[in-house]
Amino acid sequence: MLDWQWKHFDELTTNELYAILKARQEVFVVEQDCAYLDIDAFDQDAWHLMGWDIAAPDARALRAYLRLVGPDNRYAEPSIGRVLTSAGVRHAGLGREALSLGIEQAGRIYPEQSIRISAQLHLAPLYSEFGFTTVSEPYDEDGIPHVEMLKNRCAV
Repeated sequence: MLDWQWKHFDELTTNELYAILKARQEVFVVEQDCAYLDIDAFDQDAWHLMGWDIAAPDARALRAYLRLVGPDNRYAEPSIGRVLTSAGVRHAGLGREALSLGIEQAGRIYPEQSIRISAQLHLAPLYSEFGFTTVSEPYDEDGIPHVEMLKNRCAV
């Protein structure tokens, strides 16, 4: 059970931002052995979904995360990205829960707009379960095969 919390970048505390950046580095840089610049200037215009484990023994711990970037930033459409779950809670459905919450939030904030994502190729089947369709040929992004995917009209 996680305590899910949405915040826009300007609302994040320094401790929350630190937890987000730490989790992203652990998953996307260290675990995936991919040296790339994670801080990419899209965070400032994004909504951040944080899934906090409030039962962690020492302090609340960030177990799941994604960001929702507004339209006309990375893409013309709103975009969901940086979807992650920490290693200790993988395969518990938290990534799916986060994605579902991200799609709902996009529908509330950007009604009737499609969502475009850059998905790691091996995760395309997961995103297709949520209505995303592959709209590009595979391409290399930081040494990992990706595809662009689109979910049409994300109404609430």
